[in-house]
Amino acid sequence: MSSARRCVRTWWLAGPAWLALLCAPAHAHEIRPAYLGITEDAQHHYEVRWKQPAAGEFAVRLVPHLGNGWLEQPPAEEDATPRFVVRVWRPAATGSGIDGQVLSIEGLDRTITDVLVEIRLADGRELRDILNARHSTLTIHAGEGGAPVLSYFGLGVEHILTGIDHLMFVLGLMLLVRERWRLFKAISAFTAAHSITLASAAMGLVHTQPAVIESMVALSIVFLAVELVHAQRGRLGLTVHYPWLIAFSFGLLHGFAFAGALAEVGLPPKAIPLSLLLFNLGVEAGQLLFVAAALVVIALLRRLPRLPAWGRWVPPYAIGSFASFWLIQRLLIIVS
Repeated sequence: MSSARRCVRTWWLAGPAWLALLCAPAHAHEIRPAYLGITEDAQHHYEVRWKQPAAGEFAVRLVPHLGNGWLEQPPAEEDATPRFVVRVWRPAATGSGIDGQVLSIEGLDRTITDVLVEIRLADGRELRDILNARHSTLTIHAGEGGAPVLSYFGLGVEHILTGIDHLMFVLGLMLLVRERWRLFKAISAFTAAHSITLASAAMGLVHTQPAVIESMVALSIVFLAVELVHAQRGRLGLTVHYPWLIAFSFGLLHGFAFAGALAEVGLPPKAIPLSLLLFNLGVEAGQLLFVAAALVVIALLRRLPRLPAWGRWVPPYAIGSFASFWLIQRLLIIVS
């Protein structure tokens, strides 16, 4: 392939990623799921727990409502962390409790956030559902099906496709490893590695600090950006020579980050293995969609005319700049 054609491919392949980064929030994973849990104890007392993602002092306006008006009262507890806002209501139940009530999330139709709903009643009946922009209300009939363990597949797909930092790592691999077979091995190594750590962390076998892991994920992308710059200058680094080794090593870190996202919504106690498997399969499906789309773009753009030679420097510096910003921002969270 000529140098001009390589320039065209590199420039245009990074173009969608560059635009996505410009539109992305400062935190690469601010589009995290929210959680609403309703629990009834043996004395028929209820507790409603609302856990909403936040970024420092900023949180998307999401307001839960129940048809019986329980959530219109001030919460009994309220707590805020750099990552979440948590509110707890303990209403005095009257009548039939929550059966037949309508749950709605105000503002959900204007976001791409998911809300995991989990209801557990004193008689053992349970209901689990996932609300989103297309499905922002739920009529509660505990015990009538629900429990959509399959929804964890969709959560996995959404998490990877909205995880700009993870996609940037995959993109960096694609730009560095030009041979299809070597790229396949590198992506496979990345998949195997983050599957291992995702399962280990989600099952509670390994415990990590989310802020530290997110910082190291950003550092891994900075590393790839530096490797890209060196490759453009003719100095081939470790990633070019041993792509599977680098992909596997950093894939372990990314798996811990995936597990952090899964921990934020939790796993249903009676279906942990299946939910974990489906979430991981969703992550892999989303990753394959991204790789396939990028390869299609490469094939289509080979016919484009020559672009300026400086265009080849846009991808590594764009990726490196945003990854450096994420790294500094996440390190500041650790320090604070």
